[in-house]
Amino acid sequence: MPVIAFANPKGGAGKTTAALLLASSLAARGARIAILDADPERWITGWSGLGNRPPGIEVISEVTEDNIVDQIEAAARRAQFVIVDLEGTASLMVANAVGMADLVVIPTQGGSMDAKGAAKTIKLVRNQERMARRPIPHGVLMTRTSAAVASRALKNVVDQLVAAQIPVFRTPIVERAAYRDIFDYGGLLNDLPQAKVSNLARAVENAEAFAGEILGQLRATQDAREVA
Repeated sequence: MPVIAFANPKGGAGKTTAALLLASSLAARGARIAILDADPERWITGWSGLGNRPPGIEVISEVTEDNIVDQIEAAARRAQFVIVDLEGTASLMVANAVGMADLVVIPTQGGSMDAKGAAKTIKLVRNQERMARRPIPHGVLMTRTSAAVASRALKNVVDQLVAAQIPVFRTPIVERAAYRDIFDYGGLLNDLPQAKVSNLARAVENAEAFAGEILGQLRATQDAREVA
């Protein structure tokens, strides 16, 4: 089953939010999801403890540098999708997860510090490709973007990535209140109370577009492997 790893050594880049949004959108479609919560803050573990976690989502919290490979392999036997929310550091755990991934998502805000973190992750991906002797599909995901207008800093980061021939997801994660509220209410994004969460429909639409792009990337990778 596909393994999707979210990585960026820069803390606060939006890894956990993006990972949970993907899990929520896939679960809403009826998929079985396993999330490995390898972030020391354990935000997704906290979300799952609110009592509204859907039965289709399994959260695995006991993830260490020593067992992450075994945990990913075991989760892949049980779930249709394995999502790995990695710690915000460059470590052996991160390298091992990237080496096992079918897709590496690199969440990045429109600033130079996040861009530097993304560059480190891309270098790590390419090193793991050399070690594994296989391509590891990856892409930069712009996060916490404005729903109204893109900032000059964001445009500069995207332009630099494109110029360096680094893949960038077409769908950014827009700054939405619902993406913070899901960590307070629990459950799926679609389950949040519309009366209490602003612009919920727009938030769901954005998350669904992101999930659709992820699925498209996974399908394209699988097709390429079958042709090869």
